[in-house]
Amino acid sequence: MRHRPGGTGWIRRWGGGQPAAHAAMAAAVALWGVSFLVIKVTVSEVPPVTMAAIRFLMASLLLSVLLRRMEPGAKVERPDRRRMALAGLLGITVYFYCENKGMTLTTASNAALITAIIPILATGLDLALNRTRLSPVRSAGLLLAAAGTFLALTAGGQLASAPGHLLGNLFIACAMTAWVFYTLVNKALGSRYSGLLMTASQTRWGTLFLLPAALAEYRQWGMFSAGAWVNMAFLAVCCSAGCYFLYLYALQRLDVTVTTMYLNLVPVVGVVCGWLALGETVHPVQLAGGVLILAAIGVVQRSGREPAAGEEAGSGQGRPHTG
Repeated sequence: MRHRPGGTGWIRRWGGGQPAAHAAMAAAVALWGVSFLVIKVTVSEVPPVTMAAIRFLMASLLLSVLLRRMEPGAKVERPDRRRMALAGLLGITVYFYCENKGMTLTTASNAALITAIIPILATGLDLALNRTRLSPVRSAGLLLAAAGTFLALTAGGQLASAPGHLLGNLFIACAMTAWVFYTLVNKALGSRYSGLLMTASQTRWGTLFLLPAALAEYRQWGMFSAGAWVNMAFLAVCCSAGCYFLYLYALQRLDVTVTTMYLNLVPVVGVVCGWLALGETVHPVQLAGGVLILAAIGVVQRSGREPAAGEEAGSGQGRPHTG
C-alpha cells in the first residue's frame, strides 16, 4: 500500500497559521537541544545502549499507536523492507549507540556543538556521490566548515590532554555521519511512504537491532531510579514522537529555508543547557569552530544549490531523533 509522500494531511486538520508554526518549530528546537542534557544525565546511571533500547521500545509503542490511528492499514511493501531495516540500523541503532557512548565520555555541550556538522557532511556526500561541480562559493563554504569542524572536535589540540573528551567527540561525529547515510537511504523511500510510516517502521527495526547490544550490558543493570525512567520517557515521548509531529506541522506552513535556519539553533540550545544545568564549559576555540560551521552552512545554502541529503524536508527526516 503506497501513500502520498509526507502523509501529513492529518496534520493540516490541526489548523493554525504561521505564528503557530513558528511556535511549533521553536518548541522542537528547544526539546532537541535539551535532549543532550537529558541523555548526559541519564547515561550516568543507565548503561548507554540499554538506555537507547528502553527509549525506543517506548517510542515504538507510541508511534505504532499513532500510525494505527492516523494511517490505518498503512504498511511497507516487501521490496522496501530491507531498505527500511537498513535505515533503522543507521538512524537508530548506529546513531544512538555512538551518540550515547560518546555522551559517557564528553560533555553535553560538546555533543550539541558537533551536531552542527550534519548539513556540511550531507553536502560533502552529495558532492561525492553526484559528482556535483564545486563553485568557488561552495568550495569556500566547505573549507570554512572543515576548519570549524576541526576546532569543534579537538579544541585546536587542547583536548589532547583530555583523551576521554576527544574520544567522546569522535563517537558523536560518527553518530552524525551515520545520520547522513541514514537520510541518503531514506531519499527513495520518502517519495513512496509517509513520514509517520517511515519513522514508525524504522524505529521498530532500530530497536530490534539495539536489543542484542543492550543485553551485552546486563552486568551493569540495576534498579534504575524514578528520575531515570522519567528521563527516558521524556526522550521517547517528547524528543522522538513529539518533535516529529511539531517538525512536520511546521514544514506544512513554513518555507524549508526557515525551518533549516531554526534547526541550526539546536547546538546553541544544547550548549546553553549544558552550561546552565551542569556547569559545563566549552573552550572558546570550540565556540569559534561552531560559529565557523554555522557560517559555512549559511554560505552553502545561499549558493543556490538543491537541498542535500541531510536537509530533506519532505520525509521529515532532516534532523536526528535528538540533538
